Parts: sequence; C-alpha cells; structure tokens
Amino acid sequence: MPRLYLVRHGRAEAGFGESMDPGLDEKGQRQAEVAAARLAPLGPLPILTSPLRRTRETAVPLAQLWKRRPAVEEAVAEIPSPKGMALEGRIGWLRELMAGAWSGAAPDLTAWRDGVTAALAARKEDTVIFSHFVAINVAAGAALGDDRVVVFSPDNCSVTVFDVSDGALTLVEKGHEAELTKVK
Repeated sequence: MPRLYLVRHGRAEAGFGESMDPGLDEKGQRQAEVAAARLAPLGPLPILTSPLRRTRETAVPLAQLWKRRPAVEEAVAEIPSPKGMALEGRIGWLRELMAGAWSGAAPDLTAWRDGVTAALAARKEDTVIFSHFVAINVAAGAALGDDRVVVFSPDNCSVTVFDVSDGALTLVEKGHEAELTKVK
C-alpha cells in the first residue's frame, strides 16, 4: 500500500494576493531544511513537486540529501484563481472559497479538486509530494469524506501522511496545524 507524504511548501516571500509565483523567504528556506532532515530517514523515495517556485524550492534540500531530481506534477499545484482576476482580488476570492464547501464551488474548481485526488490516488509507490494548503486539504477532504474546502490548516513545511488503497486515500496523520492569520 503506497504511503504519500504531502509537504506544504515553506513560508513564501509574498502572499497569495501579492505575487503569482513567489519563492521562499529565509524562514521558508530554514523550514525546508528542517523538513528534509525529518523526511530523510524515509528514503530515498520518489519526489513530486508542484510547478510553483515555493514548492520547488522547498523540495531542494530533500532532493539534495537523496540525490534525486523531483518530478514536476501539475495536479498538485496551487488552486487556480479565476481567469483574468487581478492579483489584488485573489485573496478575497480565496478567503470566500475557503469558508465554503466544494458542492458550492464552480465546475472548473471541482474539476481541479478531482484532478488532485485522482493524481494522488493513482500513486503506486511511497512518494514525498511538495504541494499547497488547498491541495492538501483536497486530499484530507477526500480521505475523510468531508466536503469543506478547508478541513484543517497545515502549517508551512508540515507533513500530512496518507495511504492509498484501491484508488482511495486514507488519512494516516495530519500535519502540524498553523493559525491562519495570512494566506500564503
């Protein structure tokens, strides 16, 4: 039974409403190093990462320890904001979405959610996956049968563990939770 270790990226140098693709700030880089040290005894395992800079940078310390090149996986990327939305409008849109349920979300967002779940459930081997707050919540919601967009608040560089069995996700362990003061 494959085990998936979903790692939320380290702290970014800019928030969701400030930049489309920020890298890590200094604290985020330190968080990535700590996460790599914690995960190192598990591998080497395959490493997947969202295409966004903050996740790719978070994956670097572990990839270096394991001498592995992370594969970019589009399905675990950040939730897509509506086309044409101004950067400044993203944070309000995301906060409203996060307060609701997937059953009330637009079809393109539920398709994205279904793509995240399908990609994770299709894994055939233990894997470390560097991803994002909402994508990790998608996996948790699928595992728990919970329709809420936000099931819990994974902290930066927290590790949430799932098993895959017969194409379904089972939550083994929630990652460390953060207090939500600013969406990153």
